[in-house]
Amino acid sequence: MSNTEIKTVTGTGIPLMFDDIDTDRIIPARFLRCVTFDGLGEHAFEDDRQQDPGHPFNQSQYQTASILVAGRNFGCGSSREHAPQSLMRWGIRAIVAESFAEIFFGNCGSLGIAAVCAGRDDLKILADAVERDPSIRLTVDLQTLTATAGDNSVSVEMPDSVRDALVTGEWDFLAQLLSAQDQITAHSATVPYLNGFSS
Repeated sequence: MSNTEIKTVTGTGIPLMFDDIDTDRIIPARFLRCVTFDGLGEHAFEDDRQQDPGHPFNQSQYQTASILVAGRNFGCGSSREHAPQSLMRWGIRAIVAESFAEIFFGNCGSLGIAAVCAGRDDLKILADAVERDPSIRLTVDLQTLTATAGDNSVSVEMPDSVRDALVTGEWDFLAQLLSAQDQITAHSATVPYLNGFSS
């Protein structure tokens, strides 16, 4: 399952240093009627972006970012999985914030998004580095529990259970299921009610 192991995430960053950003702002309710999550990425922060042309998600220098630097209580509000789905489909692979709403954090872990916490001063160091140079590379390292931006390195936190699931690849239940396909097929051949029926 090495292809699903998430030990580090490296990429450019996008600063969004606001507190209490709720899931309604991340993905407005009118986009929840989708049958699949395809296309949700283009609507991340749709209303905020329309109201504020200067919103970071509108800015060309951040369009290839994969690491979001945010504030306190990120992802609060309703429990919709659409919120982290929209961020992931926009291109976000890791979020560094002061704190997360519990359900949003759990959904991130289930999707393989590395959501880690850092102190306010450390977040400002990362955000300032990104604002000064949007091309600077950030790395979130789940093994050393650090986030770096150029020469700046700060400590981050993540519950051990979530970190272990990401680092080992066990967060990806579909990959686990597919990797056991031979055993599943062999076992199903021994289950009486799955065999011996004629059409």
